[in-house]
Formats: sequence, structure tokens, C-alpha cells
Amino acid sequence: MTTPASISSNVRDALSMRTLGEAFLATVEARGGQPALATEDGTLTLTWREYGEQARRAGAGLVGLGVQRGDTVGLLLSNRPEFHVTDAGALLVGATTFSMYNTYPPEQLAYLLTDTGARVVVTEPALLPGLLAARELEGPVLETIVVVGEPVEATIAWSALIDADPDAVDLDARTAAVESDDIAVISYTSGTTGAPKGVQLTHRNMLAVADSILQVMAVDPDYHLLSYLPMAHVAERFCSHYMPMFVGYSIISIPVLDRLGAALPKFRPNILFSPPRLWEKLRVAVQTKIAANDNAEVRAQLARALEVGVEALRERQAGRELSASLATELQQSEPLRSAIRAGLGLDAIAVAVTGAAPVPPQVIEFFHGLGIPLQEIYGLSETTGLITMTRADELKPGSVGRALPGMEIRLADDGEILSRGPLIMAGYRNRPEATAEMIDSEGWLRTGDIGQLDHDGYLHVVDRKKELIINAAGKNMSPANIEARIKESSPLIGQACAIGDGRPYNVALVVLDPEAVVVFARANSLPDAKFEQLATEPVVRAAIQSAIDEANAGLARVEQIKRFTILPVEWRTDSDELTPTSKLKRRPIARKYAAEIEALYAG
Repeated sequence: MTTPASISSNVRDALSMRTLGEAFLATVEARGGQPALATEDGTLTLTWREYGEQARRAGAGLVGLGVQRGDTVGLLLSNRPEFHVTDAGALLVGATTFSMYNTYPPEQLAYLLTDTGARVVVTEPALLPGLLAARELEGPVLETIVVVGEPVEATIAWSALIDADPDAVDLDARTAAVESDDIAVISYTSGTTGAPKGVQLTHRNMLAVADSILQVMAVDPDYHLLSYLPMAHVAERFCSHYMPMFVGYSIISIPVLDRLGAALPKFRPNILFSPPRLWEKLRVAVQTKIAANDNAEVRAQLARALEVGVEALRERQAGRELSASLATELQQSEPLRSAIRAGLGLDAIAVAVTGAAPVPPQVIEFFHGLGIPLQEIYGLSETTGLITMTRADELKPGSVGRALPGMEIRLADDGEILSRGPLIMAGYRNRPEATAEMIDSEGWLRTGDIGQLDHDGYLHVVDRKKELIINAAGKNMSPANIEARIKESSPLIGQACAIGDGRPYNVALVVLDPEAVVVFARANSLPDAKFEQLATEPVVRAAIQSAIDEANAGLARVEQIKRFTILPVEWRTDSDELTPTSKLKRRPIARKYAAEIEALYAG
């Protein structure tokens, strides 16, 4: 591996190890008394030394439950320090962990338990009923349930797990026996196009992705990060769990997503990863707050401060020096942008990353103009979460950047993005045929995405290969591009789903943004109207129609939205409509809203 000379010696030491367990122990030794894990409410804090000791005890406790190298251990937990301790303990004994989404019904939990063959799962009281129900279904061989909290009948307490003596099981020898090509983690796909597939990622994969990132991004050991996304998602798992094992930064666990808004200004993180939806909501929050300001002069000053930031960004991207007047205006308006960053709790951000779903270029520009260096990544669970990344100093909005060091990209004849390199998975769990379909004999992985490569080697993702709209006349279109245009046209639009496959023209399902519509209702004398009622208000429909018209102006005629309906519901993550990372579940949406869609084409 090649690591930049600028990174600290403890990170170089961690990256030189063979496995995650060895890297973790090296960082524990180097970081010692520095903060490692904490809860949002302050009820638990652990230094790296304490983290390491608890992980060693957890590893010994797992051995006491019969877990050996190569066995699987399930995790059904909210974001909390015990997750990190359990997973690290499992790594030390060579076990393979997998995390389950907390919203999964018993049938889906049972599928994952059966596919992995897990005999041990760690959970918490609120999630225990679903797990117990899953165990009763046909298939799972689950024997032991460890509960973080008060155990009930047929479970054991977390405290019993970490009371074990590491020396009694020769934990050091077990850690040394783990190999780089052993499976470290299984990350399950969302399953929107069939049963979830277990993506098997090795210790070598994790070491390679950490090395690649640290060659293009500076990450300080003294940074801290808020962990709030489900650990079942590979990007969150890496950012807030595995990456700290190499760098040594600290993690503050946010167990409930709704608490993130309050946690940002409280903790002012240095690192923030999120799918585009959070960044879109933060952008809307700024825009609506400015629009709601009663002072017209202040409104104009704030709006101009944001415009100036974007103008300066575009000038620099074009390779031009800022004019004297623009440079002066940029400097004079910086206190306003600084105040906006502080109001969001993002004034200490050094590493800002988005990915896992299409990102409108205007969102990237907005945050760079605000002074937040938002970088976009592209990858799949099957590529350890990453293939490309934009560099903070080489921004090209609309592109997902260039390939990470060690990764190769090329396009198939039909435009599908193919990738090869050390981040490619070891294969799907129990699915050799699916693995062979995904990865060819030369190691090229089929991403399922259609892309374009520009002359600088920057990758532009057009859409999912299977999600392209092919209308009745045979014209191919990207629904993601159409939807991005719609969402960019108004902060009122929280989600949009373009429909048109096999149809004579395109229509859209529109979902209102719950925060923006409240501000809009207040400004239009509808302060007491319910969310569902606002979807039917003529003034709201007129505003959405105006936004659709604006979006259509930037689309080819065949791509334009001819009709739309506003749904009187909110689409939440990990629901019938959205994956846990806010991607549209197109097939379930088409089934659920079939009547509304047919009504748009009636007549």
C-alpha cells in the first residue's frame, strides 16, 4: 500500500497491519487516553484504551459462547458504543459480523439469520420482540441472544459478555490467526429488486479502502464524528466504525435520527457523512429561514452572500482569478456565511461527504459557496462503498469524481460502468451464480449504472441501467436527471418520482417537504392547515406547477413532465417508498400509487 507522508505515524502503523483487528489494537495503543466513543446524552464515554479493553473482553465473551474464527455474529442495535465494542471484539477473534436494519420485520430478520447461519446475536430491549419472533420462524439456527440492558428469559446480559477474561482464551493468538482474506463483515443490499444479497467484504478490502481514501483526503485523529445512520449501511459502517480504527478519531452515537438536528450545533462535528437528502434538507432550511426573515434588507444581504460564494466557486472552477470587486464582496460577506454555518452547527466541518444516491449539482455548489467542502463519492456495497471520489480542490459538480487510487473504471458498450480493483467484494454469501453474474472472469464488476467519462477522467453517473425510462416511442431517459431538475426548482418539493416507462409522456408523483411547506403555509395565510390538506390547496398546487414549468424549461421536450399529482403523505427513509439511504423504491412506488399514476394518464 502507498500512503501519503503527511499522515500521522499512528495511522501509517495501523495501515501497515494485515487485519482490522491488528489495526484496531495499534490505534488503541497509539491513542490511549484520547476520546473514542460517547453517547449523545453523555451517559457513557470511553477512551481508546477503555474501548480496546472492552473489545478484548467482548471477544473473549463471544468465544465463551462458542464463536470461532469464520463464524457469524449478528448485530441488531441502534447507534451506540456497545455496537462498536461488540464488532471490534468479533474482529479480534476472527468472526464475521453483519448488522440488521432496526425496522426489518421478523420475516426479513429470519432471512438474514438463515443466510448467515448466525448462532449469536447482540440486541437491545426495544428490538428484542422482533428478533424473538424471527427465531421462531423456519430457518434460523439462532441459539444465543445477548441483550444490552436487562435480559429476559432465554437471553443473557451484555455485562456477562464483557466480564470475560481475554487471557483465559489466548485472545492474542486468535487475533494473530486471522488472515487478510477472511470475511470481516457481510453487508446486505437493500433488496428492492429481489431478496437481499449478502456482500462479503474482507479485511483486505477494508485496509485497501482506508488506504485509498487517506491518499486523497486529510483526516485528523483529533476529529470527531456523529454516527446516526444505520450501521447496516456499508458507508456508515465504514465512516463511523472501521475508519476510526485506522485514524483514531472519536465517534458520538446518535441513537435516533430525529435528534441529529439538535446534535449538530451541540457537538459541531469535524466529519459529516450523509446521503443527499440531509444536505438537501439543510439547504432548504437555510433558504426558507432567509425567505421568512421580516427584514427585506437582511433577506437581500443573506441571499447575496450565498450567491457570491457560488459565483466565486464557478470562477475558480473555470481557472479564472477573482475580479477585485468579487474578491472584495466575498471577503465582506464572509461573516454572514460564517453565521449561517454556525447556525447549522457546521462551522467546524473539515470533511463533508455525500453519496449513496444522486446528488443535484446545485446542492454541491450551494455548500461549497457556503464554505463547506462537500465531496461526493460513488460506489456500491459490492465495492466496499467506494469507486470514485471528488477531490475538494478539483470540484466538478455533476460528476462523482475520479477513481480512487488502485481502482479502475471503464464503460461497457451500452454505457454500463465497470470497475476493478482491491475494493471489489469477495462475493455474495451463498450466491455463487449471482457473484458470477456481477463479476466477470477478469475481475470487472458490473455496477448496473450507466455512466459517462469526460476527457479529464471524471465519471458522470446517468442512472441505474434497469431504471431508465424507455417511453412508448423508444426514447431512453434518465428519471434521476428529471427528478433532480424538479427538486432543484423549488424547496417545497421534498421528493419527486418520474413515471413514463412504456408511456406516451412523462408524469410525476410529488411529495412536499414538511419543513418548507410550513413556512410556505405561514406566508400564504394557511398557518393552521394540516400537511395532508396543504397538498390539495390551490396556492400550493400553483407553486408546484410553477416549479414543474421551471424544471421543464431545462429538459428536452420528450423528458418534460406533462402532468403531476401532489401526494398528501411524507416519504420517510426505510419505508415503502425509500431505502434507508433515501433512494426511490421505484417498483413498490409504482404498485402502491398505481391508481394515482393511472389517473394522470386517463383521457
